[in-house]
Amino acid sequence: MFNYKYLVIIPGIILAFVLYTISQGFNNIIGIELLGYSKSPISTAMIAILIGIFFGNFFKIRESFQKGLDFTREYILKLGIICLGIQLKPFEFLDFGKIAIPLIIVCILSVLIVIKLIIKKLKIPTRMAYLISIGSTVCGTTAIMATAPVIKANRNEVSYAIANITLFGIISMLLYPYFANFYFDGNSLFAGLFLGTSIHETSQVAAAGLIYDQQFNSPETLNIATVTKLIRNTFLIIMIPLFAFLYNRGQRKEKKYSILEIFPYFVLGFVGMIVLRNIGDEFFEIYNNDNWTETINFIKTLSKILLTMAMAAIGLSTNLKDVSTMGYKPFVVGFIAMLTVGVISILTIEIYLKFFI
Repeated sequence: MFNYKYLVIIPGIILAFVLYTISQGFNNIIGIELLGYSKSPISTAMIAILIGIFFGNFFKIRESFQKGLDFTREYILKLGIICLGIQLKPFEFLDFGKIAIPLIIVCILSVLIVIKLIIKKLKIPTRMAYLISIGSTVCGTTAIMATAPVIKANRNEVSYAIANITLFGIISMLLYPYFANFYFDGNSLFAGLFLGTSIHETSQVAAAGLIYDQQFNSPETLNIATVTKLIRNTFLIIMIPLFAFLYNRGQRKEKKYSILEIFPYFVLGFVGMIVLRNIGDEFFEIYNNDNWTETINFIKTLSKILLTMAMAAIGLSTNLKDVSTMGYKPFVVGFIAMLTVGVISILTIEIYLKFFI
């Protein structure tokens, strides 16, 4: 028998979906109509959180929406992350991964070490440092949203970290294509590797690759940058459980401790979706089945919708007064993280050039 108490979550979910729709419209106007791109380089999720913050701070949100917004932040967010796995095809890139994976690992470890040293000097809150770390090293907003529940980050910390990562990601997106062409003298492989490892968001990497292609007539750079970023995104599988373990270990005083207690089980769904994609590609390729392609595209779109709804819900629940109390220091960490991942990427590529080519 249907339990009518679950109806209380519907208004909040509908509100989050309405804000997603508005955000998508703004994104199309800004990125496509005004900037002239075929696909907007601006994150719809970022627009959603900004609109949510605006409405949440300048208008009073009725209590009847709160349970639905809480449900969206916690459960719809996780479902969106699970669906995100359908776009990853790591087994297809094994040959290319021999170059990209070591580069990605070095960049991730370097940024984590640098941030670890910085937060001790600046006394950044632990959860904020974790969010900025994973956002800078893996896949920006998505990584932050996926990590937030497992380290129990509050909505203000999530909003601040996303604003931080988005700001420096956009700066990288606009500047790095021109720098990469100059520094690597038009080499599409190394320019693509650099863009794919040094820019935070997948959409920003795609936009940077597109800028490079349009400016310097190099579609290879766009493809390499995108593939590198998708390989980098798969490290989310490792980083979320790792961060969950490290954070919760540091918070607990008792000796008995099990990672099973805090393991983010939705990551298993994320991995399962990756496996499903690869098995499906192999199976349906034999029959040349267009329905499989349509299914993949549907799940990709669904993931973006669900994640953007979660961002809108986070924005609606963000208190700007509370965010302002966090100060400027996390932005210093974000800026240094951006520089670190860029410099380490260049150094690693130079070492590869010198010793392996």
